[in-house]
Amino acid sequence: MITLRKTLRKACSIGEHFKFRKDLTELRAAISTGPQQQHATFYEFRTYYIKPEQNSAFLKLTNEKIHLRTAHSELLGYWSVEYGGLNQVFHIWKYDSYAQRAGVRAALAQDPQWIEQYISKAMPMLTSQDNEVTYLVPWCKIEKPPKEGVYELATFQMKPGGPAVWGDAFQAAITTHARPGYSHLVGVFHNEFGLLNRVHVLWWYESPDQRAASRHQSHGDARVVAAVRESVAYLESQRNKLLLPTPYSPLK
Repeated sequence: MITLRKTLRKACSIGEHFKFRKDLTELRAAISTGPQQQHATFYEFRTYYIKPEQNSAFLKLTNEKIHLRTAHSELLGYWSVEYGGLNQVFHIWKYDSYAQRAGVRAALAQDPQWIEQYISKAMPMLTSQDNEVTYLVPWCKIEKPPKEGVYELATFQMKPGGPAVWGDAFQAAITTHARPGYSHLVGVFHNEFGLLNRVHVLWWYESPDQRAASRHQSHGDARVVAAVRESVAYLESQRNKLLLPTPYSPLK
């Protein structure tokens, strides 16, 4: 009986030891990588570069035939670029998994209407295409705007290391802009494929002039200035685009 008790105590001790090791490993991983994506949903960012003389024709064709594409997967938004890049369109597609996206691409390749009525006509109008796979950052969700307006896509190339290095400072810089109502935050997206350590922030404004006024006002806010100063220590470069929603964009 004594031997059995000793064996049980030893087994419990070993079990507690391994549980402690496991908990410590998970804690170290959380500290080293930062908050993690908790679901499989991702967003594909696609940018198409259009031949200048074909810009109007491309937008007209897409307006007429986009329903053939949205029959296969969810479109979050579709915009033409007004400032920050000429003759471009930018669109965001939502997927529940990589398997779903693969299935959608396979189905499109077998869809004769999509190929004959759209792809065969649209592709000669383009000079190039680009795509990135992104996740919403853990502290953000999609917030649809209250009415129609314009959008700003601000893209930040951060220093290597991921959110564990710059996540807190970046979040503070974004939330100080959003909370006082200077800007309506639609979503914050972190690259999974494409350039790494890249974060996209999608903002909404009533108009370009309202954006200019809000930006001027926020630059006089000491909280915004302090948060931005801390965040830029981790910043390598940034750029932005002003986007106009197309008639068929779910996000207006």
